[in-house]
Amino acid sequence: MSVTVEQFARAHVVTDSPEDRDTVPVLLRYDPDDAPSAVHVDLPGPHEWTFPRDLLERGLRAPSSAGPVSIWPCGRVQAVMEFHSAQGVEVMQFDTKALMRFLRRTYTATGAPVAR
Repeated sequence: MSVTVEQFARAHVVTDSPEDRDTVPVLLRYDPDDAPSAVHVDLPGPHEWTFPRDLLERGLRAPSSAGPVSIWPCGRVQAVMEFHSAQGVEVMQFDTKALMRFLRRTYTATGAPVAR
């Protein structure tokens, strides 16, 4: 039996939006019974993004993209996620440690080898 992994993280909004929000709560979610190769990122409002788990893993080491989602390291301790939709672009900056912790937990939940 696999386990759904949910983890809250804080993300810094990097956008030209008129809303005055610097840091927002984001839910990182992985449900191996639903989609074993995908992760979900729930941004504030009705914004949920689903993309390959290996995109997150690759994006923590080097710039990577899959469809409307791009992820890249930003210095040694930050990572950026960029989401493109018909409504515009959302750019979020995360602490890499939070994303790595989430990624490790997804592999532990399925008994798969932990990504490095």
